[in-house]
Amino acid sequence: MLVGAVSAWGATPALPAALQRPESTRPEQRAELQHELERNAKLLEAQSAVVRTVAKLVGPAVVHIEADIPTDAEAAFNRRRLEEAGSGVIIQWKENFYVLTNRHVIRGAAPEGIRIHLADGRRLNPKKVLEDEKTDVAVLPIRASELVAAPIGDSDRLDIGDFVLAAGSPFGLSQSVTFGIISAKGRRALRLSEVDSSVEFQDFLQTDAAINPGNSGGPLISLRGEVVGINTAIASNSGGNEGIGFAIPINMFMAVGRQLIETGTVTRAFLGVNLNPRFGPSMAAELGLPRPVGAHVTGVRPGTPAEAAKLQVGDVILEFNHTPVEDDAHLVNLVSLTPVGKTVPLLIFRDRKPITILVEVSDRGKFSK
Repeated sequence: MLVGAVSAWGATPALPAALQRPESTRPEQRAELQHELERNAKLLEAQSAVVRTVAKLVGPAVVHIEADIPTDAEAAFNRRRLEEAGSGVIIQWKENFYVLTNRHVIRGAAPEGIRIHLADGRRLNPKKVLEDEKTDVAVLPIRASELVAAPIGDSDRLDIGDFVLAAGSPFGLSQSVTFGIISAKGRRALRLSEVDSSVEFQDFLQTDAAINPGNSGGPLISLRGEVVGINTAIASNSGGNEGIGFAIPINMFMAVGRQLIETGTVTRAFLGVNLNPRFGPSMAAELGLPRPVGAHVTGVRPGTPAEAAKLQVGDVILEFNHTPVEDDAHLVNLVSLTPVGKTVPLLIFRDRKPITILVEVSDRGKFSK
């Protein structure tokens, strides 16, 4: 039968769906779609307003950093070359102002060779350089009038899926802001080109907020406008953003930064155990654990806090100071960030049952000589 022909029953059959006129082309349907779009757009605009406000609030505290890094040959002739460019963020601590950034951004540069470009166009040099190579932390004391400081948040409250902004100077493009989520937490033992092999303590936040060369040292910011991390590195085959960036949690950063500010050095706590890097499902099952969790002790060093607390070979440390221990590297980080001389509880698994003991951590430096 031809399309449009009258059937034997006297009715015109419906056109095939592919030939029917789209409802969205009808004026009444378009008007309804417009109203629906306006309703939904208001919701997205309200969310976007939060991001805009955060960017405006923290933007004046974000800085661009250039550093003259001498090579070995150039140092011999007292010459310098521009080696690194990165980012930083201004914070206030006990009435004084500091720029937080990564050590690898200013590595080896003298204070006069470090140029801090403020958001308002001013340029400063830090009074001195405070740095810790084992965490890639650098703190630069600055002094100027009308400085804007960003508030410091609590990175322990972050969870996977939380929205964050990354601010900085990717490829030298100052005051750039990107948006994403926390993709993962507790990334350790990473091999990243931006972070040299001397970075021993890692506990990175992973984010898909776009981070590129030049973002290093810039802040990772929560939707409350608080700095929750310091952007440090990317995982990339191309050298640019591929949606995998890493930031030092601000709690870890400031645990080191506060010591640098107050004493100029970093003192780390020490427990005194050897740990099993091959602790896996079969060994966990033999010990009576449902899965490989915690840190498995394979040795207790004499004269250490671990010996004084009567830790034993075969113990599995499940919690350190009420924090669940994920693996060996996690325990090392937890211990290193604990104030020297503090007594903390350890939940350990021994003889197929959990027990709690107390240990007073000591200065790592006393045991490394």
